[in-house]
Amino acid sequence: MPGSRLSYDDRRRIAAGLLEGLGYAEIARQLDRPTSTISREVARNGGPGSYRADRAQLSTERRARRRSPLTLAVVPETGTSGRDPAAVHSFLERFTEVMLRNGLPRMAARVLASLYATDAGSLTAAELVGRLRVSPASISKAVGYLEELGLVRRERDTLRRRERYVIDDDVWMRAWEVSTRATVAWADVAHEGAEAFGTDTPAGARLKDMHAFFDELARDMVQVADHWQRFRATRQAR
Repeated sequence: MPGSRLSYDDRRRIAAGLLEGLGYAEIARQLDRPTSTISREVARNGGPGSYRADRAQLSTERRARRRSPLTLAVVPETGTSGRDPAAVHSFLERFTEVMLRNGLPRMAARVLASLYATDAGSLTAAELVGRLRVSPASISKAVGYLEELGLVRRERDTLRRRERYVIDDDVWMRAWEVSTRATVAWADVAHEGAEAFGTDTPAGARLKDMHAFFDELARDMVQVADHWQRFRATRQAR
């Protein structure tokens, strides 16, 4: 139908028409679609010479997910006064979206946003399952990933006999330290490779440059961490 979205079958017919050398208007008539729909579809998916139905379908699905932030959001903490629920909800959507675009897996981003949305800064696995409406296994995998990054830690709740997942005030400092250690590891392995190949060879020279980059970056990261610790201590003293 003219007003509905293109289906995968529609896209296969578009690709077939392009291979036959048909114009946009002819393809549009065959699909009972406006010519502009066909031209936009082809233009945004590589043009006439590169259009592929499967790639176009995947790209469309990805764009649809990015345009649906409500599926990424978490439920804000209830029972808090003096807060605009709409503003809080908007922040959580935006916060989750930023984490996704910077490489954090979807479920890990949702868990982290959930923890930020609580004044206590901690939730149990059952509470996360209830908030995010996912399986306990999904929560466990996401928490394990966040633990590796230093963003979340586990704490035993002796009264309720279950673990709580906690996000500390210095969470980003801890994450920075984890990242610094990873940078040092890159520098070390590059140095090892440079020695193995010899710095007078193209591969060895390339690895030597890699070592110099990561070694200098690690030094800068340590200096930034020291600066932040001094700044934070001064601010707390005030």
